[in-house]
Amino acid sequence: MNLNNVASPMRTFAFRTWRFLTASVPGARIRAFGGGTGQIRAIIVVNLDRQPRRWRRVTRELGRFRTSEGAPLMSITRRLAAVDAQDGRAVAATVDVDVMYRIGDQLYVQPDDRLAECFAEDEPVRMTRQEVAVARSHVEAWKAVATGTDDYVLVLEDDVWFTPGAPAAIDRGWRAAHGRCAAEGGPKLLYLSYSDAGGTAVRGDACDSLFRPVRGLWFLSGYVLSRKGAAALLRAMPVVGPVDLWMNYQFAELGALALTSPAIVQRQDGASDNAYSVLPYLARAGIVDAGHGAKPPDLSRAGPVLAWTGGAERESLAMALSMLGLRVRAFDGDEEPMHERELKEVLKTFDALVDAPLVPAVLVAAAADERSVILLEADAPTPAGLERDRLPPLRSAILAPADSWDVLCGVLGLVKPVEAFPAGAPRTLRVFRDERPTGGLAAAARIRRDKCSMDDSPWVLPQSSGWQPVLNESRSALVAGLSIAEAGMTEASTSFPGLIETFPGNLASFALEGLRHSDEGAQLLIDVIEGGLRPYRSGAFASVRSFSHGRVEAEIRASPGSGLITGFFLHRDTPRQEIDIEIAGADPRRMLANVYFNPGDDGMAMGFGYRGSPCRIDLGFDATADFHLYAIDWRPDRVAWMVDGRVVHERVGWDPTPIPHLSMRVHANLWAPRSEELAGRIDERTLPAAAVFRNVSVRA
Repeated sequence: MNLNNVASPMRTFAFRTWRFLTASVPGARIRAFGGGTGQIRAIIVVNLDRQPRRWRRVTRELGRFRTSEGAPLMSITRRLAAVDAQDGRAVAATVDVDVMYRIGDQLYVQPDDRLAECFAEDEPVRMTRQEVAVARSHVEAWKAVATGTDDYVLVLEDDVWFTPGAPAAIDRGWRAAHGRCAAEGGPKLLYLSYSDAGGTAVRGDACDSLFRPVRGLWFLSGYVLSRKGAAALLRAMPVVGPVDLWMNYQFAELGALALTSPAIVQRQDGASDNAYSVLPYLARAGIVDAGHGAKPPDLSRAGPVLAWTGGAERESLAMALSMLGLRVRAFDGDEEPMHERELKEVLKTFDALVDAPLVPAVLVAAAADERSVILLEADAPTPAGLERDRLPPLRSAILAPADSWDVLCGVLGLVKPVEAFPAGAPRTLRVFRDERPTGGLAAAARIRRDKCSMDDSPWVLPQSSGWQPVLNESRSALVAGLSIAEAGMTEASTSFPGLIETFPGNLASFALEGLRHSDEGAQLLIDVIEGGLRPYRSGAFASVRSFSHGRVEAEIRASPGSGLITGFFLHRDTPRQEIDIEIAGADPRRMLANVYFNPGDDGMAMGFGYRGSPCRIDLGFDATADFHLYAIDWRPDRVAWMVDGRVVHERVGWDPTPIPHLSMRVHANLWAPRSEELAGRIDERTLPAAAVFRNVSVRA
């Protein structure tokens, strides 16, 4: 699994220039390759159909080298079409791959005390669609080797290059491998490319040329496989978890060998296309501190979209357009039809309108506009003013459920997501409705994609966006339902247990030692810690269950101190959504309220979304001096923040993001952000410091 960060632009340019110049220099013969007995007689390159550039690069690389007979390596190379994660049928349930594995499997390959402390070994992890596709691609390569006529085949991924000295290293290793495996008729598996798992790989029977791995190798970007080895792998299936992880369990059976140092490595001029299922767990354990989600799509070609649906119970098309990065407004169909001026105003804020009521003449003009795209679900009634057989073919599409992503992305000129086409949110939740008061619409029109673009941080909506919270003069008290979870927090709670984790941007790691219970409540203590990955240790707790709409509340005495934030919030991943209360110790008379929204169905690993929109609310008191009752009242059409029973702030749909619609867990923590702009610089002279929570409850 390639967790490397994207190289800097200068490093990328230098690497590409070096590889371009090197490609023109003939390489040496690699005598391990050839048509004789005991030689590597074929090369299989696994390459996606939609990645022709990678195929061209790897063929140039292979073209530099020759076999023992002097033939180009390309003469024994063939391309194997990789399984595409964008093909839902290709990554559906299969007997070849078991998509569920355990944290214990990750720990077997790369032991880490922090991960082991944070999660139980039997914690289940679901592979991403990309990981399933990679595993199935290698399985197809094994099948080709097992049923072929070549005794030994080099299997390559398409993003590799040969290191200086690779020919000599491969030849030495190949001779040594045959010497060690003479009794077995030759080696079954030899790694020419790998990454030592954090320096923890266990190596046995090592010599100058190669070693016998016991466990601890990542990557399957270059390995020699015999027909016997391929047959053994096929008998051992299903692949359980990421394929490079699973291979570690096969080392003993195959008598696997690896070169002392990799002779083939992955290119340095780009990040992996894959999404890794273990990354959220590594981030929570504090092992990685960066997002690795998908990049926001390029919307430069996607003009205004006008779409009409069949009015199903779930709003699939609106969710899909939002997943593609468009700002989507949906309508109920009973609004007054819009005239030309109104349509122009709405399109200053939104990229796509779903089921918009338009005056027929306005619809005709919009359809004739060369920038606009017209979409109709197959069962949608044709709006007055449109004729299906006269729609512009390059700027319109009829969407059937079976091919929705293909057709939709084709007409918009966007890359098809790897996620399945969404079922969408229930129409009753009104996720993409614009619920803002009319007076707030003019200011909202200034918030365009270039000012509040997508990002993986909830703290990034710049002041230049021009967004200001819409004032709700009524701010009426809201009635909460029955309690469904509650705890006084004066003693350990099974409903709200302590956490052992952290998250990107946090200078503190959460540990059970940072959570103490007393007559006052749950104390979250932050202090300096020596020798840890993070300089501070603190406390946090969260609800065991996830909850849908309702009210969460707690009595809180926030922690004082610059650089510290007391947090009480709702949060979820896949996709990430969040509703926050944050109190900075350096500014304790104000409360920060924030909403963060990612589109998608439950389980979709969206790596980007609408930027968070924090704003500070004057409390009228020092939140660090005494306890006060804080609440988040989350409803389908709005979120209200309450303090001591009074509504102090409120958001509705598209102010400035949709309202989160998927179930979330309740969290409380005391943390130290890396951003000094958010909370100031931490003053270690004020540590240890504590925030206290009591009487935490969730009401329906």
